[in-house]
Amino acid sequence: MGVRLGRRAEASDLAEVHEINVTPFIDVMLVLLIIFMVAAPLATVDLGVDLPASAIEPQPRPDKPVFVTVKPDLSIAVGEDIIAREALTATLDAAAKGNKDERIYLRADKAVSYGDLMEVMNLLRNAGYLKVALVGLDGRS
Repeated sequence: MGVRLGRRAEASDLAEVHEINVTPFIDVMLVLLIIFMVAAPLATVDLGVDLPASAIEPQPRPDKPVFVTVKPDLSIAVGEDIIAREALTATLDAAAKGNKDERIYLRADKAVSYGDLMEVMNLLRNAGYLKVALVGLDGRS
């Protein structure tokens, strides 16, 4: 609430000024702008990262694990046999004896792109095999 103070105030001359003081609002907005300008670059994940090798103890494998291999030419092999992509479901059902809870060990050559590997993982998921383990080299020396 504001009043006029330019002349002698009498009871009848007191009038309210209906203007909003926006200076504190602008100050708050500038502080928020600075906070978001500092915090926004920290929230992005655009950093190139060279991931380290795993140094944990490997989990024990079953007696007869089911390996699915993606070769550099993008051909797929179940165990030692190269198969067509369309036959992947039937071949996995035979190798896992119809057990959809069987863990499938997926390994791929370094030259295989991430998108191609995800395509094979989608094929496994569509076949009903949700337990997929990615196989890599042991990083311990």
